[in-house]
Amino acid sequence: MKKQLPALLLALLLSLTLLPTSAAALEGEARRSADTLFALGLIYGDGDDYTTSAPFTRAQAAVSLVALAGARQAAAAASALPPAFADTPLWAAGEIGYAAQQGWLGKTGGLFRPYDTATADEWFAMLLRMLGYNDDAGDFAADEAALFARHIGLAARNYTDALTLGDAFESMRDALTFSPKGTDTSLLRRLTEQGACSAAAAAPLLAPSLTARQAADRHMAAMAQLVLYNEQDAESIIVNSTAFFITADGLAVTNHHSICEHPQGTATLITGETYPIERVIYADKGADLAVIRISRTSVDGKTTSAFATLTMAGTAEIRAGDVVYALSNPLGLGLAVSDGIINHTAGTAAGYSGPCIVNSANISQGSSGGALLNEYGHAIGVTSGAYTDGNDMFLAAPVDTLMHIDLTAEGVSLEEFFRAGHPDPDPAQP
Repeated sequence: MKKQLPALLLALLLSLTLLPTSAAALEGEARRSADTLFALGLIYGDGDDYTTSAPFTRAQAAVSLVALAGARQAAAAASALPPAFADTPLWAAGEIGYAAQQGWLGKTGGLFRPYDTATADEWFAMLLRMLGYNDDAGDFAADEAALFARHIGLAARNYTDALTLGDAFESMRDALTFSPKGTDTSLLRRLTEQGACSAAAAAPLLAPSLTARQAADRHMAAMAQLVLYNEQDAESIIVNSTAFFITADGLAVTNHHSICEHPQGTATLITGETYPIERVIYADKGADLAVIRISRTSVDGKTTSAFATLTMAGTAEIRAGDVVYALSNPLGLGLAVSDGIINHTAGTAAGYSGPCIVNSANISQGSSGGALLNEYGHAIGVTSGAYTDGNDMFLAAPVDTLMHIDLTAEGVSLEEFFRAGHPDPDPAQP
């Protein structure tokens, strides 16, 4: 990546602001990401300076890590120290040395190989370490770092094999809205608080309201496709439904009617990883709500350190006309997003013991147990049904009850819950 004098950088920034917006829109996702990173001061040179299809090297990865960490000054000081590796290039000596000191580069075998193309696993392992995850402590496996990044919502899409510069730009942009481990502050907000990024340039990414795409990019990792079946028919899908995680250790919310008819079940993430349903922690037939515990060990025997989660916000502040997004598993075809507005905040429907959120975000059979999000990406309801005689009038059970109950109980196994005989509730169900 190019390093230029501050005056030239300012001139480039001014020239970038004068580019027609339509020109940037035609350049593709990678170039738009580059423009965003340049405006934030995280990369040098405007979009025309980059061939986004070019390989993303390991040296560029180290430079990018330091920029995302807001540690350029510390890296500059490190450049005065002896090189971290025998093959350290002079232009990136500070960044590579600083990243090595922080333990972000992992095991290198004595040589860094700065001009080798970074693989997806190498890059995301470095990025995860910078964000506070520790592969030596079992947070993730270095050879599956890209999968884990998608698993926890750090990556908004799948990355495999060797990376291009465009891949790197997209992943860096997405990482900006992710919070380092153990914090609730996004990486970009931390950078702006440190003065490493302009607050004005950061404002669009820090805006609280999300588009449908942003809601999907940032929160689909917290969703799961549920499959319920009988012991003797495990290969045959009996029921498709949905759930969403509310704790990193595996508590997930779904509908009562999604889990009550079969004794076995699994949850599949956006990554394709599948985990058994272990326990039913809470169930309320009238509210059509349930909380289940998903095993942290997959059906393939691999244990995860954490699941991505959604924050529950409840319905106290919702109003008719508010924008909402539904994340669910319609028709069992895979996790998907739809958008709409709230039609009515307290609709009544047969079979429900309390009011429901009536909204126009489309759901279908299989969407039961999905998340109804407000425009800020917080769960306000659980997608559960529809008025059969209405048009685009879908029902979501409010999550308010779940925000005020003790979910630390051991619960019962899914089979015990089924054997106890919990019939399906009455409302029309997708």
